[in-house]
Amino acid sequence: MSIAIAVTSADLVLPPTDQHTPGAHVLTPPDKQDFPAALDEIGHALDQHGYLIAVYPTTTPLPTVQRLHAVRAMLETDRMALLPSALPPLGTAVLIRQLRQLSVCDFSPGVLGASARLLAHYIYAGALLASGSRLARVPVTLPASQEPARPSGRSCAVLAGPTPQLVRPEGGATLAGPQFSTSLTYATGSLGSDWVTATLARRWQVQALHPVPLPEESAAWWATGKLVEFAAAVPDVSLLYQMVSSMRQEACHWCGLTLIGDRCAFCSSPLVPMERRPRAIAPSHRPALVTGPTGQTS
Repeated sequence: MSIAIAVTSADLVLPPTDQHTPGAHVLTPPDKQDFPAALDEIGHALDQHGYLIAVYPTTTPLPTVQRLHAVRAMLETDRMALLPSALPPLGTAVLIRQLRQLSVCDFSPGVLGASARLLAHYIYAGALLASGSRLARVPVTLPASQEPARPSGRSCAVLAGPTPQLVRPEGGATLAGPQFSTSLTYATGSLGSDWVTATLARRWQVQALHPVPLPEESAAWWATGKLVEFAAAVPDVSLLYQMVSSMRQEACHWCGLTLIGDRCAFCSSPLVPMERRPRAIAPSHRPALVTGPTGQTS
């Protein structure tokens, strides 16, 4: 059986970077579909593919998230995983593209679903903002050597993950970037992209640039439409495969799927620590009783 990747918005489906990457199923929002139709839509996807991994931003409207959980419950299926992503919109879209790349590999559904948390840690997602005065989603402050508090009225470069950072590019400062080969996907709002495509890309030593349309939710996520959003990530599916396959695999004690990490993506059950697992009963070392021909034991 194959594994389908589903998303809650069409702009989370980035163009593939190779000819083997499959697309993703864009789920119909609740305001355009009644509940029976939603059951049919997801039920058909499960019948067609076998397993479904739905990835959605943590900022997704509550009715959409509730609909997903309700459909999963009504279908009584353990073949549908619901994975929230705390990355910014473009970073989430890059993560989804990586999952799409890996979905054609020989990973089991449990391993592919659990790999989302691993892959997200290696995505450098951020934005160049005209002003960070209203920035609230990223816990950052200016370094002590610069003016205190958040920058107001001046551009700033912000990294949301894997480690939050904030610098003012006018002073020549740059964001600490990945120490491995990446490609840089970027989306331009109403702000020039030269600093991202030239200065940042050069300092991060990215191997390729991929311009894409700005996701619809980006302006709200970053609290401004004057931005250039970017995400640097490993583009090569063979390297992604090595990253995931090098992780130790375990069996979920609840649903039985193979997983990596500490939690099953399909049933949300945490991995039972080794010290809490039932121990095998040691065989007795007492000599076995021997029954004689008269029925007596010796």
